[in-house]
Amino acid sequence: MALCFSNNISEIQKEVRQIMRKIFVLLVLWAWFPVNGQELPRSEPSKERVSSLAIIQFLDTLEQSEHEMHSLMVVKNGKVIAEGWWDPYQSDIKQTMYSVSKSFTATAIGFAVKEKLLSVDDRVLSFFPDHSPEDEASYLYDLRVRDLLTMSVGHEKDMTFDVIAQDDWPSQFLKIPIIKPPGTHFVYNTIATYMLSAILQQITGETLLQYLQPRLFEPLSIVNVDWETDPMGVNVGGYGLRLKTEDMAKFGQLMLQRGQWHGQQLLPIRWIVDASSVHIFQEPTAPVEKREVSDWHQGYGYQMWRSRHQSFRADGAFGQYILVLPELGSVVAITSETDNMQALLNLVWEFLLPGLDVEEPTPEKDSSLRQRLEGLYISPFVGIANTSLEEELQKKRFEFTANDWGMNTLKLYFNDDQLKLVLTDDNQESFPLEFGKGTWLQSETLRKGPNLAGNAKGAMEGLAPFLVAGSYGWKDDSTLVAKLNYLESPHTETIEIVFEDKDNISLCIYSMVKGKDKSMPVKGSRLSDMAQVLSIP
Repeated sequence: MALCFSNNISEIQKEVRQIMRKIFVLLVLWAWFPVNGQELPRSEPSKERVSSLAIIQFLDTLEQSEHEMHSLMVVKNGKVIAEGWWDPYQSDIKQTMYSVSKSFTATAIGFAVKEKLLSVDDRVLSFFPDHSPEDEASYLYDLRVRDLLTMSVGHEKDMTFDVIAQDDWPSQFLKIPIIKPPGTHFVYNTIATYMLSAILQQITGETLLQYLQPRLFEPLSIVNVDWETDPMGVNVGGYGLRLKTEDMAKFGQLMLQRGQWHGQQLLPIRWIVDASSVHIFQEPTAPVEKREVSDWHQGYGYQMWRSRHQSFRADGAFGQYILVLPELGSVVAITSETDNMQALLNLVWEFLLPGLDVEEPTPEKDSSLRQRLEGLYISPFVGIANTSLEEELQKKRFEFTANDWGMNTLKLYFNDDQLKLVLTDDNQESFPLEFGKGTWLQSETLRKGPNLAGNAKGAMEGLAPFLVAGSYGWKDDSTLVAKLNYLESPHTETIEIVFEDKDNISLCIYSMVKGKDKSMPVKGSRLSDMAQVLSIP
């Protein structure tokens, strides 16, 4: 009897230890995972075994680089240990994600799979039976949801820009010849991602944005999100999502935690593993030397790229990144404008990566890093003084010759170290643009800025007004430079006006999207005094 009692005690103690272990794990999860309605928790780099000195060196290198950084957030062990926004960009401003949007679209498909609304092996034509081709041997019959997810439709090239210029995107997509067996050949294919969104809306009756709201955005406390739509009201899927830097970091943290958030398994672990694993290579025959130096030759998952250093990422044009580094328990979110995305990643690997898990952190540098992050800024345009010409040009209006930009007139106002340029288009719609002299002046505009998908039917409709920051100065005695940063996008426009004499101007507009447009410069001439009086203000 005593022996039996002893055994019972032993079993009870064992159960108690198991319960205590579970409680401990739960407490860790509560400490690790953000509580609904809150931001990610904050910590000091040194407390999470991160070198502040390494981050400072990363910032130093960025300052000397070709890249225009807009924001940086580094998360370690579920806690933000470094965050900064380059003025005039701010933490509460959402920004266009470009192809980072694709990873969110794939996540919506993950939820739909979890809810058994579809399977990745479902045939695409099963959702669009009216578009079945007459040729029964067509590869279109073999196209699966999985092939859309992995960019392996079988198209010869990406036809996105042709399709989005039309009214009916699904019909146009399904007309594109599939020349290779689906699932065998990688071609980057943004319109394929759009089809995932169209399929989701077909089976749920909700847009991609509406569907993700209670499943992803609300649990992660991601608010004020918007997403561009096609002419039929379908979220474009492959681009067009706008959210904040911390929202990017939260999404990355969800991926790092394999779908778990605040102790709740939002997405199955299996889905996260599949989405972040290699399903196809961009260039299977690429030599080892090429793969060793390129983050675009590590393989592709479900709308996510594999990267070097056993990492994976969501990745958007001009330098929008959500880097997930499972071996280091880290997430890095970056927004920027760069035309050399590999070079920016190289700096992350060279300077930031080594400092994410160190034996001897640098606590004495934590405060220095904090101060540095608080003082980040993009230099406004600073020029020479030209008061006499500004006085002569005050309220003067210039009329342009016919041009591809649809610009009709330009009027200038100078007042208290501020410039207001008023552009009117051929429809007589007026667009005031405001700039500070040698400093940033924040305002709003209805004018659509540079956009890689600007040729899409209905592009950026319903998103205005757009938040901008402008600065201006005189490059020389006759050249005015006005720099306009569209704060909700990666892009900057530089407007350069040369006053050839008091009556004639030439105008150029540059951006990283269009470069130096071949239709530039646009010529203009000053309206007569009577025409100035009669013209639209």
